[in-house]
Formats: sequence, C-alpha cells, structure tokens
Amino acid sequence: MSALKLVLWAFLVILGSVAFAYVVGVVNPNEKVNGLWLVVAAACIYVLAFRFYGRWLARSVTELNDQHVTPAIRLNDGVNFHPTNKYVLFGHHFAAIAGAGPLLGPVLAAQFGFLPGFLWLVIGAVLAGAVQDFIILVASMRRNGRSLPEIARDELGLVTGTATAVAVLFIVVVALAGLGFAVVNALYLNAWGTFTIAMTIPIGFIMGFYLQRFRPGQVAEVSLLGVVLLIAAVILGRVVAQSSIAEWFEFERTTLVWGLAGYGFLASVLPGWMLLVPRGYLSTFMKLGVVALLGMGVILMAPTIEMPRVTIFAGGGGPIIPGTLFPFLFITIACGAISGFHSLVSSGTTPKMIEQESQATVGYGAMLLESFVGVMALIAASVLIPGDYLAINTMLSTDALAAMGFPVSRIQELSQLVEVEVAGRPGGAVSLAVGMASIFSALPGMAGLMSYWYQFALVFEALFILTTIDTGTRVGRYLIQEMGGRVYSPLRRMNWWPGVAISSGLIVGAWGYLIGTGSISTLWPMFGAANQLLGTLALCIGTTVLIKMRKAHYLWITTLPMLFVGTITLLGCYEMFGMFVTKASSLADGGQAVALYLDAGLVAAVALLAVIVLGDSMRQWYGYLVLKRPFTSSEVVVMAGGGSPGRLRTTIHHDKEPRLQLPGGGCC
Repeated sequence: MSALKLVLWAFLVILGSVAFAYVVGVVNPNEKVNGLWLVVAAACIYVLAFRFYGRWLARSVTELNDQHVTPAIRLNDGVNFHPTNKYVLFGHHFAAIAGAGPLLGPVLAAQFGFLPGFLWLVIGAVLAGAVQDFIILVASMRRNGRSLPEIARDELGLVTGTATAVAVLFIVVVALAGLGFAVVNALYLNAWGTFTIAMTIPIGFIMGFYLQRFRPGQVAEVSLLGVVLLIAAVILGRVVAQSSIAEWFEFERTTLVWGLAGYGFLASVLPGWMLLVPRGYLSTFMKLGVVALLGMGVILMAPTIEMPRVTIFAGGGGPIIPGTLFPFLFITIACGAISGFHSLVSSGTTPKMIEQESQATVGYGAMLLESFVGVMALIAASVLIPGDYLAINTMLSTDALAAMGFPVSRIQELSQLVEVEVAGRPGGAVSLAVGMASIFSALPGMAGLMSYWYQFALVFEALFILTTIDTGTRVGRYLIQEMGGRVYSPLRRMNWWPGVAISSGLIVGAWGYLIGTGSISTLWPMFGAANQLLGTLALCIGTTVLIKMRKAHYLWITTLPMLFVGTITLLGCYEMFGMFVTKASSLADGGQAVALYLDAGLVAAVALLAVIVLGDSMRQWYGYLVLKRPFTSSEVVVMAGGGSPGRLRTTIHHDKEPRLQLPGGGCC
C-alpha cells in the first residue's frame, strides 16, 4: 500500500472515530447531535468495511477466481441465466434487496431513540447482513444458481432441506405481503404516484429492448434514456394529478392490490432482460439519486436530531411498538442490518447473472448501501419533534401524547406545508416523507416546495418497494417450481410455460390475499420476525458451506451473527406469540380473534421450523468437525477452457485431498 493511500485510510479512521464519538455521546453528551455526524460516521465505517473486511472475505475466505466459468455463461438461456454488465448487475441487485425494510423499519424503531437503531444498522450490516448476502451469493453461484432451500437440501439433507423450503416459502409470501401493503397505502387515491409508478413499466420495456435488441452493450445510452424518461414521468405525474383525468389513476385499495399482483405476475413470467432487470436498473437511479440528495441535504443543512439518543420506551410500553427495545428493535428494523429476504435474491436472480466471479462482491457492497439508506431514513424521522413524530405514527390525541412527556409542536404547520393531513397516519411511510420533505425544502432555492417534495418522497418509497416485489415474486416462483419438481419433474424446467404460469399465479395470489385481508399491525411484526429467522437460517447454511469449502477456521464469520440474530428473533417470536394470543382472547369480534390466533400459529410454526434447521445443522457440524466424518459437496467448479459443466459432487475426507465424483460413479 502506497504512503498516500495509507494516509487516506488513516484519515478515514480518525474522521469516522470522531464522528462516532459525537453520535454515541462520548463528546458533548448533553447536547443534541447534528445529523451530519451520523452521515459521516456511517459513511466512513462502510467504506472501511468494504475495502478491508469485504476484500478479505473475497480473497481469503471464498477465494473468488475469474478463471471459474459462472452459471450465467455456462447455462445461458437468455431468460433466467444471462451474463449481465456489472453496473446493471449492481443496479438490479441493489434494487431487488432494498425494499420497505430500510425505509420503514428504522423510522418505526426511532420510537426507542436514534442511537440503538443507528448502532444496529451500521454494526449489523458490516458483520451480519453483508456477510450473509455475500456468502450465500457465492454459494449459489458455485452451485448453478440454485436457491437457498435447494442448497440446504443438497448440503444438509432431506430434513433440513424440507424445513428450510417450507419456512422460506412462508417467509416470502409474508414478506411480499408486508412490502406490498406499504405500496398500496402509498398509492391509495394518489393519482400522481400511481401514474408515475405505472409509467416505469413501459419505460422498463423500452430500456430492455434497447439494450438487448437495438443497441446491445450501450449501457450509458440506455441509462441516459431511462433517467430522462423517469424524470419526465415524475413531472408529468404532477400534471396528471392536477388535471381532469386524475380520477383515472385514483384507485381504491382492492384495485391496487390486484393491479400490483398482476404486475408481479407479469414480471415473474417474462424474460428477465425484458422487464425485471431494466426496471430494477431504472429504479436504482431514482433510489440512489434521492438518497444522495438526502445525504447532500443533511451535509449542507446539518439538521439537529430532535429525537433523544434513547427514549423512555426502551423498557417497553411504547405507542408504536409495545415491546421492549431488546428484542423488538431488531425485529422492527427488518432490513438494513440483516435481512433473510436478501438471501433469496442472492440465491435467486443475481447468481444467474454474474459474468465473472469477482463481481460477487456486489453482495457485500449492496448491503452496505442499503444500510446507508436505513441510516438516512432514521435521520429523516429523527429531525422531527418527538411529539410530532408520535402524532403521525399513532392515533393518540395531542393531550395523551403531552401526558406521556411528548407535546405536539408543529403538526398543524406540517400538514399545511405538505397540503395533506398527516396526523394519525401510522406505518412509518408518512413520517419518513415528511422528514425527507423537511430536509429537501431547506435546500437553497427549494423553499415553498415542501408539498412537492412530500409527494415525491411517497413516490420514491413506492418505487423502492415495488422493485423488491417483482424480484421476490420471481424468486418465489423459482421456489415453487423447485419444490414441485420433486413431485412432477417438468416443473423443474424453469422455461416450461405451464409451470411458470401456475407457480407465478400461486405466489401472487397468496401475497395478494394477505394484503387484502391483513393490516400493518399484523403483517409488519410477522414480516420482521420471519425475515430475521430466515437470516438466521441463511447464516446457518452459510456455515455449512464454509465447512465444505475447508474453511472451518473461519466459521466465526457466520456463527457469531447467527447465534445473536437467532437468539433475539426466537425470543421476539415467543413474546409476539403471547401478545397475539392475549389480544385475541380479549376480543369480542370472533373474526378478528381467529385472524390473531392464526397469526400466532404461523409465528410459532416458522419459529419451530427454524429450531429444526438449527438443531439438525448443529448435529451434522458435530459429525464433520469433531467426529471427522467425510462429507459431500454439491459445488460446481468449471475452469475456463475445460472441465464439465455437469453437476460435480466432491467427497471430502479429512486430511485427504478432495476426490471429484462425476455423474455415473466415475471419479478423477
């Protein structure tokens, strides 16, 4: 390392340390924190983590090698497997993983204060979330792009594979329902938002055909085209909303639910290059652009964080989240620090698109970027007066909030500025939009445009979430086809149209039904708990992968975050089960009671599946590491210029070199 680079890294370490000291209260503990310190501390930690920890994982732990031929090259079918430009790949992967979690979770968790959420977002992402995404992406890429349940079945056997498959399918449906619910609420009777989001579909088609058919490889051209069309759609959306045709785009919730399901079905069955990838790439421009603008606003305006470091609700009894900080903070921030849903993308669409193994670092880097989005969302919520924040996110009266020690200050003024009544709109989306609009409108030349920024922020949130829904639906389709293929073999053919249509219909029908019948109070806690349990299972499977890569001396990389996340999430499931049952038993409405009992049963079921997977995995680890039993690996490694693209299995005996077993029983 050159002297100049050494000085640069040392400067980042010092700058990040100083900023972190201000954030946690080591420096000026009795003064309110400037939002600038949160941005600087997080950015320095992310850059350092990617450069040193991420590079070490790529070089020393997984040993990425561009001489290995990836599934995108070997199995290229132009539909599911296709090599993708590394910038487009990053855009797709980031767009797919960055959904409602990093936006809404940190906003809701701000109830406990800004510091606990900030610490979990930054530390959790570096040591847990980014590690999970990267390890699973590499594992899938080296197993012909197989899904997480299929990897579990191959590496850990029928019991763990089946339990993982059932748990994953349940989690996917609940996750998509939770994310979709936020989209429906954002677009409900919102002509501007609905029009803009709808226009991204034809724009995606234009970009897909432009890059695939008209001007192959011209990423810069298609990027410029997409950005121009997206900006035009946003501007025209405001015009439409103020015109006589606005009612054409003002839909009721039921219409939006099934319209959303129709889009998910379309994105699932069409070739990825045609709609899924270009639309995800397109949305990434808006996501990164807004996040960069928000960061710029925080840097230029240096807003004061009004929320305390830790509030009185850390011990429980909060009006938004009734549970205690531990463990409910870690469930509420369902993404941003670690997200099991990411492991489905890392073993779903992305490993089928990687052109060179070294590009797999997208798994680590994209997670850090999502975590930064979560930090920005936390800042946007925390710049609001605590009483105003609670007035937006609860149905409590101003007198009730004042009695709790959180007087309402500017809620009427905020409503007038955004031209919408914002009080009593729980869920996090509205308070995030108000906070973002407050920062944007404070920029030079933006005074008086707060209502515009508020609506723009809602569109931003919806676009953020919708891209995860289309990729998640496709991943769910893969899961159903893989599971159903064990019973009816044609289903395993990813291009068999009857199987594609049936599996896509089942997955969108399931999450569409949950959106139509659920509520944010039931869907979001279930989504959070299920999502973190899936993260635990992904780290568990990642541990097995490391063992079979002969990297047992690096197991702490996955086992430590697995034990932490698993413990807090299982504890949260236990408390949530009790809360659902207690509330159901006190309700006079039989229908609502049955729904809560069903929710309690689902939470218990997914927790039980997680325990089964963890128990069976630990039993096998003991056999491999302590009893020195031989094991097989389904890893496929094909070198450029030779080798078989078939399914190779490696029987590994301790203290011996691996012996490759070819299909048919031969070995070499």
